[in-house]
Formats: sequence, C-alpha cells, structure tokens
Amino acid sequence: METLANLESFVRSAESGSFSEAARRLGLTPAAVSRNVARLEANLGVRLFQRSTRRLTLTEAGERFLQSVSGGLEDIQTAIAGVSTEAGQPAGVLKVSMAPGFGVDYVVPLLPAFMQRHPAVRPDWHFDNRHVDLIAEGYDAAIGGGTELTPGVVARELARAHIVAVASPTYMAGRKAPREPADLATLDGIVMRSVHSGRLRDRMMRDSAGAQAPVELQPRIVLSDPDALCRAALLGLGVALVAMPHALPHLESGALLRVLPRWYADGGPISLYFAGGRLLPAKTRAFVDFVVEAFERERLAERFSAV
Repeated sequence: METLANLESFVRSAESGSFSEAARRLGLTPAAVSRNVARLEANLGVRLFQRSTRRLTLTEAGERFLQSVSGGLEDIQTAIAGVSTEAGQPAGVLKVSMAPGFGVDYVVPLLPAFMQRHPAVRPDWHFDNRHVDLIAEGYDAAIGGGTELTPGVVARELARAHIVAVASPTYMAGRKAPREPADLATLDGIVMRSVHSGRLRDRMMRDSAGAQAPVELQPRIVLSDPDALCRAALLGLGVALVAMPHALPHLESGALLRVLPRWYADGGPISLYFAGGRLLPAKTRAFVDFVVEAFERERLAERFSAV
C-alpha cells in the first residue's frame, strides 16, 4: 500500500507542474518530493511524469492515476484533520521527544498554559538524548538538534545552539583567565564524549570579528551527558564547553562564568521536527504554534546567542 506522503507529493506536483512548488506547499524539500514521486512510480511500475528542466508533464498513465486518487486523497486529508479534534478543538495523545535537560528547563514549564489552552490534548512526552524516527516510532514531534530529515519530516528552527567555555567562580579563583582558546590547555578540561561515535568532541571556536581557533581542552574528566558536563563545571572541577541553553540559568545566577567571553562555537540549530504537509493533525499544529510563540515571547533565540 502506498504511503500518504508519496500520494500527496504526486498530486501536489501534478497540480503545480513543479516539484519545487509542491515542496513549498507541503513544507518539504524539492528533493524529498522528487524521491516520494520516484518511489511511487517504482512501486506502480509506470512513469507518471515526463520530466524536463522547466516543467513536469503528466504521462497518459499519470493522468489516469491522478483522476483516480485526487478525490480520495482529499477525503483522507479531511478525515485525518478531523480525527484529532474534539468538539472542534485539538484533541488526542501528543507524543513528543526531547532532550532531558532542555525539555525540563524550557518545554515542561509551558505545560500549564498549553493544557489550559488545549484541554483535550494529552501530553505523552519522552525525554531522551537520542534522535528518534518520528514516523517509524509514532512521534508527533521532536525538539532537538542534528536530526536527519527523513522524507515527510520538516524542521522549524527555534534557535542556534551556541556553545561557550564555562567554569565556576571557585575554580577560576587564583587562576589566570585565558585570553585565547589555546590558553584553555592550561586548565582542567571537562570533556564531552559523543554517545554516537564514542570519540571526544572537538570544537572550533570563533569570535565576533570572525576569527577562528580550535579548542585545546586537556581532558581531566570525560563525560557522555551534557547535563553531567554542566553539573561538573558547577562543582568546580574544571572548564567545560556547554551549550547556552544548559549554561544560561547558571550564567544568569553567577554560578558559572564564561571563561572566554568573546569566543563561542556553533553547535547548529535547535529545531522542532514534525511531519510536513496538509496532513498535520490539529494537536500537532497546536503544539508547534504554541512552542514557536513561546520561544518568540521569551526571546529564547536571543538569550541563547553567545554573540
């Protein structure tokens, strides 16, 4: 049986005559739409489009198939949109994945207002430092960074994950403050080991003027969890490279100091991942809109910036 993503990519491409325009309407990349259509053609064993550099044109088989599925697709879309509502309001179990520290600090506090606005939605939130397959594992959404976009999944960037060198005031007392990333080699390093590769993570730091330099932390302690990394720095055990979302509350309270105030590393985007296109259930759309609104209201993208 064909997936809805393949069928919807075909119908929208046929309507617009372009993978790019279909991708814009569905919230996917043109490459993802093209892959979905190619997968549909392979499964059916027929060519549905004649492709040129300017426009897509339906083949005779494509014309017949479009007439057969168009009406049914609209009915399916309406049914999916309607099944996740109750009395006209978003409803149902909302399964979301997020990293433990980030989720507890920035997403869980949104629960009271979210549930008050959408009382028929039942949060089922999972806290794990891993990348989930939204479609295969049945998640409605995920929040994190570095997740590979599979066909049918889109990412809404919430903020950049800037990474800064931090230490406790107690640890830095009596020690010479470093001026450049290379100076970190004179201090005790609390280093992160990647849970995916097993390697110690290397970072390239930059300053506001555009200069770049590699980090020279000497491993004194090696940890595999970002929350543990931040906790070790709070305990005065050395210098750690910590993402701003983890470091921010402690920098604001004075429990941690930025050891190199002018320098930071870019850890990539913090994004909200969800299935793209018109098939998005009402509960998921409500969650996406609510989180985006909260990040804008709290100016979190600005506060997470190390520049």
